[in-house]
Amino acid sequence: MIAYLRGNVAEVEKDSIILECQGIGYRIFMPVSALERMKEGDGERIVHTYLNVREDAMLLYGFLTKNDLSVFRLLLGVSGVGPKAAMGILSYFSWEDLSFAVVSDDAAAIARAPGIGKKTAQKVILELKDKLHLQDAFEEKSGQGAPGSEQDADPKASKDPEAAREAVEALVALGYGRTEAAKAVRQAAGSVGSVDVEELLRAALKQM
Repeated sequence: MIAYLRGNVAEVEKDSIILECQGIGYRIFMPVSALERMKEGDGERIVHTYLNVREDAMLLYGFLTKNDLSVFRLLLGVSGVGPKAAMGILSYFSWEDLSFAVVSDDAAAIARAPGIGKKTAQKVILELKDKLHLQDAFEEKSGQGAPGSEQDADPKASKDPEAAREAVEALVALGYGRTEAAKAVRQAAGSVGSVDVEELLRAALKQM
């Protein structure tokens, strides 16, 4: 239907923006982090959109990147997760951090998102584990994905996700949470010159 809209932000509200496109103002619901970005600067913006058609309304949901939109669509495919819950998850997590939580089986972290209980968090992990991958998240954080992503991971590490997984498991064995461990390994990947697990682990521990 509507793949994206290009226009100027006329207003930023609590859970949505008004995007003016050729004299028409579109209300677009967006994650909290995206709303904050919309408050910065002026000029034309591109918002990737999902049109949700209900019996009583047609609602537009918007995202800054195609990856965010793709993960939103995946979340809608999870039993018991509707647009509001999916937006709550993406307001709490970036899609990369959600990937880390899913592949790390960290239901406790996902359950901290607004409106998401432990059972729903477990469903998200069960249904998305084969669809979200650490390698994709590493590549995004290394700057190989959407423009504007952080430059805090080394491309070499993204080419060897097994080393990253081993480092994460080692940190978990030391008592750290899986999502916390995954983030530390991601950040540490930018400070090591190889994908050796021991070096990656040492650098990650410094990040912790």
